[in-house]
Amino acid sequence: MTDRLNAPTSPIELPIRGGSWQRPDAAEMEAMQEIGSATACSKLHQLGIRRSFVDGPRPLTPGQKVVGSALTLQFMPQREDLASGLAQEYVERHTALWAVMETVQPGDVLVIQAYGSAFSGCIGDILARYFQRKGGAGIVVDGRIRDAGRIRALGIPVWSTGATPHYASQSELFPWAYDVPVAVGGALCLPGDFVVADDDGPVIVPQALSPQVRSAAKDHQDWEVFSRERLDTGARLSDYYPLTPDTRAEYEAWRSAAASQR
Repeated sequence: MTDRLNAPTSPIELPIRGGSWQRPDAAEMEAMQEIGSATACSKLHQLGIRRSFVDGPRPLTPGQKVVGSALTLQFMPQREDLASGLAQEYVERHTALWAVMETVQPGDVLVIQAYGSAFSGCIGDILARYFQRKGGAGIVVDGRIRDAGRIRALGIPVWSTGATPHYASQSELFPWAYDVPVAVGGALCLPGDFVVADDDGPVIVPQALSPQVRSAAKDHQDWEVFSRERLDTGARLSDYYPLTPDTRAEYEAWRSAAASQR
């Protein structure tokens, strides 16, 4: 069978690129850096966002963290009259996988919809290296990567469901679109959303909600520092985690004193 990409009778022209979108500015990006995924997830839940956790991908290298702007890539099931992966990289270089690489800006986190597939190596060493050289901050794949050892050696933070020897379109999926909404691990990610990923996994923070998340997270992280101090001196858990009205007042006094010493 001859490989096809944009077959003559196809109503679809690949790759598909979504509409325009806005990355967070530098100040927003900097302000988000101290937030961990667990805190982001809990604060979003309080704001009514019940599904922000990207279920499935785990860190390729434990201990790494990334906070960045979502650059999205969508894989779709192969259909041989439209596109398949029989010609390997020679076809892939004309797909959304190659196209999205040319749009990378510093601080981007590439978020890839791949349905948890065990048979599509969505990113390999060469593309990860190019992504990193262009300033890409990290990669979240709802599926597999290839060349895992080489990517680990690059030091770029990656979250995936594992590794495979397959190239991206070798099996069941095909790089279809970029700059589009993607579904990853049960969570919706829009281009420009914040991605917060660490050992607890990736969390998607809607860009419009990031100021509220930052404000709530700062308070939460501060009182957890306070609570740890009190618990380490023998205080009762029920008094300090979470804070009661009385210990909240104690915390506010502690915070004011700490601020005055800065």
